[in-house]
Amino acid sequence: MFRVLSKVVLRLLGWQVIDRRPKPMGSAIYLVVPHTSNWDFFLGLFARSVARINANYLAKKSLFDSPFGWFFRATGGYPVDRSKHTNLTDQVVNYFKTVPGFSIAITPEGTRAKVEAWKTGFWRIAKGAGVPLIPTSFDYSRKEVTLGKPFRVGDSMEADIATLTDYFKPFVGKNPQ
Repeated sequence: MFRVLSKVVLRLLGWQVIDRRPKPMGSAIYLVVPHTSNWDFFLGLFARSVARINANYLAKKSLFDSPFGWFFRATGGYPVDRSKHTNLTDQVVNYFKTVPGFSIAITPEGTRAKVEAWKTGFWRIAKGAGVPLIPTSFDYSRKEVTLGKPFRVGDSMEADIATLTDYFKPFVGKNPQ
């Protein structure tokens, strides 16, 4: 039912989902860039439903402490307390190794504000779990959500992040500044 609603909402708003993933798609990290607006969350929920993606996501802990915490948990959210070192990377790698078909969406910017460098946990998780990254973009200039082809990390984090940042350059977030 939610998939039908998601299709209708995206169509009414003029958005389309472009899915370049192979079928069937197993476990993966959906690398979501750019992340510049709270609207990205709702767009992501609709696109996830349309593309039949069963993925969880990481979000700041304060969202889960709010009166809407139940909603974030129900939609697959995992709270992240950035004020503490909690071995989150190791925990997520363990989920991939123990939960069949586990997938997760991560915004490497770590915030909606413009950043100079991405956080690197997504790369460490992909390397440790042996899962591909799915470059996922929300392009507000074209009204397209694009799910790219799988990207396997190599031995150089710096080279992989440079390749990925180049890939995402053409996509425009809601608030690009």
